Amino acid sequence: MLEYATKLTLNPGDMNRDDVAALRDAGFDDRDILDICEVVAYYAYVNRIADGLGVTVEEWFVDE
Repeated sequence: MLEYATKLTLNPGDMNRDDVAALRDAGFDDRDILDICEVVAYYAYVNRIADGLGVTVEEWFVDE
């Protein structure tokens, strides 16, 4: 799952059916795969919106 999430985040244009098949082979069903994809894609979307608008993190957030 983490390999899928990393690839979708860093190289979304390289995703293919083999990536989904690997999740199925790991025991995830179609609903699980949809949930994984949606969470990863939504996180990327929200971050790009924030970056595009110049939103900065809250002062209390410690950058690690």
